[in-house]
Amino acid sequence: MTQTISVADAVELAVVERSGFIESRHAGAAVVLSPTGEVVRTLGDVSTPIFPRSCLKPFQAVAVMSSGVTLRGEDAAIATASHSGTARHIDLVRGILMRSGIPESALGCPAALPQDSAARDAVLRAGGGPSRIAMNCSGKHAGMLAASAANGWDLESYLDPEHPIQKRVLDILERFTGERPAAIGVDGCGAPIHAISLTALARGIHRVTTSTPSSPFAIYREAGVITEAVREHPWIIAGPGLGDTICIERLGVFSKYGAEGSIVMTAPDGTTIAAKVLDGSTRAVHAIGLRLLAEQGALDSDAVDAVVTELDLWVMGGDERVGSIRATV
Repeated sequence: MTQTISVADAVELAVVERSGFIESRHAGAAVVLSPTGEVVRTLGDVSTPIFPRSCLKPFQAVAVMSSGVTLRGEDAAIATASHSGTARHIDLVRGILMRSGIPESALGCPAALPQDSAARDAVLRAGGGPSRIAMNCSGKHAGMLAASAANGWDLESYLDPEHPIQKRVLDILERFTGERPAAIGVDGCGAPIHAISLTALARGIHRVTTSTPSSPFAIYREAGVITEAVREHPWIIAGPGLGDTICIERLGVFSKYGAEGSIVMTAPDGTTIAAKVLDGSTRAVHAIGLRLLAEQGALDSDAVDAVVTELDLWVMGGDERVGSIRATV
């Protein structure tokens, strides 16, 4: 059985401090690349494969957009998003489906209530319930369906690893990361997920986020479109009050977290990180990513401190703040 990073090969990335006492520790691994893509720092085991989960969405979006589907601006961003299900998010997903003549029932992601509390309350007050289009990966799924429709590929089997759109995803992933995945599984949304090393993940994300829409190569043009779209529309990639959106809005980074404690970030100068928290917790990942970029000099440390205060990482004792979750990298 293929396995991810071992406990013995992990290092401390963050702690939970309560009343001056270190109550819990988050261990994992991380890698930092320079603006030109060289490895400049490693913490723990960065060569053993992980499932990056939604950190793979930029590659999946490139695969969609290089398969005959023109997505620009907000549409490119929603195809890359782990959105919170606001009405504006759902309208974007619905628009992609409608323009391709695809019914919402074709979505293969599981039904869910919106993660955004206001949107969830609105659905429940109206007597509604979970729906596939409200699931946070529905933009990615709509893109995969649109690519399938554009090429005459079967819609019902679009999540099969042998389906042409999934083979395209694998090709794009290998071309950007330079690594063949060590394993394939099924993500929480039902799409195929590929296991790669943190070093390969960082290398691939660096290539995506330093691409430009004027590149002479089609896949890099689409990567540049995605990067610009995410930075120009940060509300789409996650949602109000959520980590990716806050980090992009305040610091201009490209930020994409994934389930089970994974995150990738690229600073405006191209410095890129990839990290994995071994216990699967996502609560500290944005603080870890920002601190790694600040320690490398890619972000202003005071600006990072200010943003971290917005990430709701406080430890509460009754109604009082008695500590915080903080990165130790």
